[in-house]
Amino acid sequence: MELPNLDLLSHLPPRLLAVAERYLKAIPGVRQRLDKETGAMLAELEGSLKPYRQQVPTFSELPAHGRSREEVLQELEQLEAREHERWKDGLVSGAVYHGEDDHIAFVNRVYALHSQSNPLHADLWPSATKFEAEVVAMTAHMLGAAEANAGKPSEEHLCGSLSSGGTESIMLAMKTYRDQARETKGITRPEMVAPSSAHPAFDKAAHYFGIKLVRVPVGPDYRADVAATRKALTRHTIVVIGSAPSFPHGVIDPIEELSELARKRGIGFHTDACLGGFVLPWAKRLGYPVPPFDFRLPGVTSMSADTHKFGYAAKGTSVVLYRGTQLRSHQYFTATEWPGGIYFSPTFSGSRPGGLIAAAWATLVTLGEEGYLEASRRILETADTLKRGLRAIPELYVLGDPLFVIAFGSHTLDIFKVMERMSAKGWSLNGLHKPAAVHLCVTLRHTQPGVADRFLEDLRAAVAHVQANPSEEGTMAPVYGMAATVPFRGLLSDLLKKYMDLLYKV
Repeated sequence: MELPNLDLLSHLPPRLLAVAERYLKAIPGVRQRLDKETGAMLAELEGSLKPYRQQVPTFSELPAHGRSREEVLQELEQLEAREHERWKDGLVSGAVYHGEDDHIAFVNRVYALHSQSNPLHADLWPSATKFEAEVVAMTAHMLGAAEANAGKPSEEHLCGSLSSGGTESIMLAMKTYRDQARETKGITRPEMVAPSSAHPAFDKAAHYFGIKLVRVPVGPDYRADVAATRKALTRHTIVVIGSAPSFPHGVIDPIEELSELARKRGIGFHTDACLGGFVLPWAKRLGYPVPPFDFRLPGVTSMSADTHKFGYAAKGTSVVLYRGTQLRSHQYFTATEWPGGIYFSPTFSGSRPGGLIAAAWATLVTLGEEGYLEASRRILETADTLKRGLRAIPELYVLGDPLFVIAFGSHTLDIFKVMERMSAKGWSLNGLHKPAAVHLCVTLRHTQPGVADRFLEDLRAAVAHVQANPSEEGTMAPVYGMAATVPFRGLLSDLLKKYMDLLYKV
């Protein structure tokens, strides 16, 4: 059975596309063909996702007798040794942001000392609440607390909490605005306005909390369109979002204009600085052109900044900040009628890993301003080298004017085939859509001697290979190409769900 021309369908309005997709998926022959093609695609991926099946024991049930600790540790060490080479050598976009042996050993030692602590039981582990409060305060100071708090009563000072990562920080903030708007303005059909480049965590928050997400376009510079944002505001809008920088293109949205727009309408504004919160303040001090993005702007009412990215803490912590305790109070959860006693928690989790909180605190206080300044200098200088090298390759272009997250595409080549050639050389890069592009998030791993030169050398070779072999098919390039062009987003969603099912397959 022939599928309809997808190029023609792609011009249909989204609602008609959804109807067409439901109709096609209901046809048995179409459904069978789709299942067959996606099944073949996932079967090809399974080997790379499950490489250890024949090398180490697999458990689908508890072993009858516990294995020796020495044996288990030996296997864990073998697995770690196989996986750390690529990120250790700087061949990965983002993922590991520090990675030096002495830093990892220090953070692991801190975690081990506090592995049993849990801030849910503040009476048993007051150290955990000390660490959390100080991480929040230090992050707030870095993002403009001195200026924002000046002359204000204590209840209007910057405050916040730690979460498990950037997604939770964003979701907590959106839940907070929803509950505040419902309580103070009676808004029961809340909306949030975000640029198309804003992180999917905002889609996730909208999905979980019943908020309508209104996406607005970005301009030719890949920054949020202020005029389009203004038009998108309604009496139901509870928060406007901007990124500093955006994950796909690494550019900073016009936070000053967007936040002022929100302030004049009495609407909250959230700066998503999960990626840039621990780089941009130091980049500005180093003389880079960083536009205002934090609480120094009166319209910014909340922010997210990840301690486990460029804050260099262990994976599993992020900071969400608010302008005042009244706003933060809508984040909290309390239960007063439970037979088990009173219950309360500041974030989504009840129990939280005190060891990770301690590791975040220890990282911040041992690096200090000088450490973050030097790390940012190294990253930004390496990024400058990479941008110059990329712009010197005629077949490629850099999207926008990024600082340290560098997206590049091509008007003449299939950029996903270029990415696949880079993967064959050991690189792990991020594929982007709308437009088709690839990005490299520059970390301290890339500042090692020779890494930037190797990247550019491998990239030039990859471009030359794709030029010479334009019809060569790869494994992942068709997947990325399909994801970028297929008009049926439900079909793509189904594929992603099956991919996640595969991850849980023993």
